[in-house]
Amino acid sequence: MPDDKIEIENINTPGRTGRVNRGKYLAMRDALLAVLPDRAPGMTVADAKQALLPRLPEALFPGGSTAGWWLKAVQLDLEAKGRIRRAVLKPLHLYRVAD
Repeated sequence: MPDDKIEIENINTPGRTGRVNRGKYLAMRDALLAVLPDRAPGMTVADAKQALLPRLPEALFPGGSTAGWWLKAVQLDLEAKGRIRRAVLKPLHLYRVAD
């Protein structure tokens, strides 16, 4: 049986990892990376959430359920991995790091 969990990091707690649902993580990661601009200042987390909601599979996120929690978990993991960054703005703005 394939492992349905994936290990994620948190930029706020280096060295500590957690295990979460692989399908939900991958769906949120792909949606977030698809909507974030690839340069600063990027977009606010609220705008990113609105933009990515239509991209999420209804089967995993019925009516957008739990999308906020998953967005934060994926954001912190991708920041820890250097895939996205925060712009120095309030409110928080995110952008993709160019590959």
